[in-house]
Amino acid sequence: QVQLVESGGGLVEAGGSLRLSCVASGMIFGTMGWYRQAPGKQRESVATIARDGTTNYADAVKGRFTISRDNAKNTVYLQMNTLKPEDTAVYYCAAKKVSWSALDWGQGTQVTVSS
Repeated sequence: QVQLVESGGGLVEAGGSLRLSCVASGMIFGTMGWYRQAPGKQRESVATIARDGTTNYADAVKGRFTISRDNAKNTVYLQMNTLKPEDTAVYYCAAKKVSWSALDWGQGTQVTVSS
């Protein structure tokens, strides 16, 4: 099992930016990603990135969010620009140590976007 620690959440006005970081306790050979859960809603995928850099984004964040990873630092980032109130949620980092592993989850970090 991998331990994941997120940081970088906070309160920002609409149109602003935040950068989330997530550090894993060991090397990650599988996919890393960011998910979010708003109050009263199911957890949803925001963006994922494979070890080779291949990315996938939810339609709601395409063109505004950028996911990246530093394999040497076992870290994944989420740069969030042009934030909207509907981006308000708890953001979770997740990772698969290897491709066939189950997802391990971080504890989550709150992102609040005020209108």
